Amino acid sequence: MKPWILGLTGGIGSGKSAVAEHFVDLGVHLIDADHAARWVVEPGRPALARIAEHFGPTVLQADGTLDRGALRSRVFQDAEQRRWLESLLHPLIGEEIVSYLAQAKSPYAILVSPLLIESGQHRLTQRVLVVDAPEQLQLQRTMRRDKASEEQVRAILQAQAHREERLRHADDVLINDRDLPWLRSEVERLHHFYLTLRGGQP
Repeated sequence: MKPWILGLTGGIGSGKSAVAEHFVDLGVHLIDADHAARWVVEPGRPALARIAEHFGPTVLQADGTLDRGALRSRVFQDAEQRRWLESLLHPLIGEEIVSYLAQAKSPYAILVSPLLIESGQHRLTQRVLVVDAPEQLQLQRTMRRDKASEEQVRAILQAQAHREERLRHADDVLINDRDLPWLRSEVERLHHFYLTLRGGQP
């Protein structure tokens, strides 16, 4: 029986990493889209060669690995180059995610992605869980965690999918505005519910 896929997302500072960790503790197979995005550009993978060919050697570090900062500054200023990069990477990241999730031994598996909705990765899932938190709490948590200023965090909040858009795609919403023991008990409650589902739908 192939596992069904739960998409897990949430804004910065919402607590989605804490939620993801607890699902893993409960034995659920999980892949982080950010990790998949890193794997596809590792040395020896075709994507890295294509990127170097397209942008030139300045996007590589001396050891042959991708210089993310250099690449970011190239695509940040140029929408056309960004689209080229996305059209190369998105399908590869999708394949990486799908093949990894297909190996799952748990009844369902989780795809964690901060950009689940924006990137279209929610199309790989049968159900979406959004971890949400009041904006003030998101700000406080992120400023504390990243030692960032309020302006920096607000800019990231602006750039991420708006809360309404995320919630519109959600099958389940976990409002994370209490303490960790409470959060864990909520994850366990959802986990037991998910175990009763076939293909992600009741």
